[in-house]
Amino acid sequence: MAQLSDDCFAFSGPLLTLAEMEQLIATRVAPVPETERVALRGARGRVTTGDIKAPLDLPPFDNSAVDGYAVRHADLDADGDTTLAVSGRLTAGARADIALGPKQAIRIFTGAAMPAGADTVYMQEDVTLAGDAVTVPKGLAPGANRRLAGEDVPAGRVVLPAGTVLEARHIALLAALGITEVEVRRRLKVAIFSTGDEVVEPGTQRAGATIFDSNRYLLSALFEQLGTVVTDLGILADEPSELARALAKAAAWHDLVITSGGVSAGEADHVRAAVEKIGSLVFWRVAIKPGRPVAMGVIRAAPRKDYAAHAGAAFCGLPGNPVAVFVTFVRVVKPLLLRLSGARPQSLTPLPVRAAFTYMKKKGRREYVRVALRRGADGEIEAVKHPQDGTGILTSLTETDGLLEFPEDVASVAPGDRAGFLSFAALMG
Repeated sequence: MAQLSDDCFAFSGPLLTLAEMEQLIATRVAPVPETERVALRGARGRVTTGDIKAPLDLPPFDNSAVDGYAVRHADLDADGDTTLAVSGRLTAGARADIALGPKQAIRIFTGAAMPAGADTVYMQEDVTLAGDAVTVPKGLAPGANRRLAGEDVPAGRVVLPAGTVLEARHIALLAALGITEVEVRRRLKVAIFSTGDEVVEPGTQRAGATIFDSNRYLLSALFEQLGTVVTDLGILADEPSELARALAKAAAWHDLVITSGGVSAGEADHVRAAVEKIGSLVFWRVAIKPGRPVAMGVIRAAPRKDYAAHAGAAFCGLPGNPVAVFVTFVRVVKPLLLRLSGARPQSLTPLPVRAAFTYMKKKGRREYVRVALRRGADGEIEAVKHPQDGTGILTSLTETDGLLEFPEDVASVAPGDRAGFLSFAALMG
């Protein structure tokens, strides 16, 4: 379980900027300590525990980058064509036990090991073949079309630093180095609740002024995309004592407990009070829109019979509206999740695009606007704001391509201004 203390975030102010929040997470939250070795084929999405070094050169030997003829550059005539005797043939995978003699060439194929004495390869379409002789033109640079041993990775170099989240490209590199297993941190265990008497389970009878719960489905999909083990614990009623018991029980079995709804200042928002009974709610507002009422803290675990209780679980309380849930997940929960999993922080790099709308905002707050991209009349890509701003408008996520990010020091945006675009893929990458 996550080993966290009540003061692990240790923030005394009522409102955090995103930068302050990320700094607290980086310095005060420790990754889960447990590790395991997994087969390379099942390692996608896992987080490396230590630096991985190359056990051999990649490529492991000098080889040809093209189909053609391997020659010794010193044998070539600098002033004209050179005719060489073809003395052998090398295919990829064959032993390179053919030595190149003076004024000789060897027929070679892509990936084949360079024969001893050869240092340059002519492409087959650039030469003239006549019987057992090949004529090559002047002007080819020494070493052309030759791939050197270790030019991709020299033996002993760190190829993947600790904290790498393994994706297909990383796994391909490890396989090329002959690595079949990798040590990774165990998967994080996350518990998800929705709160509120107004939400009911999809597929059940919807009575009165209730709505179907979409937040747990959204959060489950987001967490699964990031490789965590998710436990959906359903919907909690607005009853403080029951909330506290359910959260403490979840903390005994999980590294992170997530709720949606119930963390604002309303009289019926009981999550804050429940967490303060069984742990420490360190902050509950972040300078972000949508999603300011987002809480983070620590929950003490209920006792377990199988072994001594651990310190508890990290806690995040998200807003109740689904768009705010998505934004706070990618900008607040994800950095915490990466830190708990031992992954290196992932910096977001917004791409500049042209805004095609007017927008006003408060300074001191990071704001995210849902936009679709289109090509303007002049051919340049521009961002079009979704016509509905409400944080309960789920179609504002399905009918857009990502978010425009407006930093804290920006107060207004006019058509033609540049703004940073974050695609949904980049936000979850």
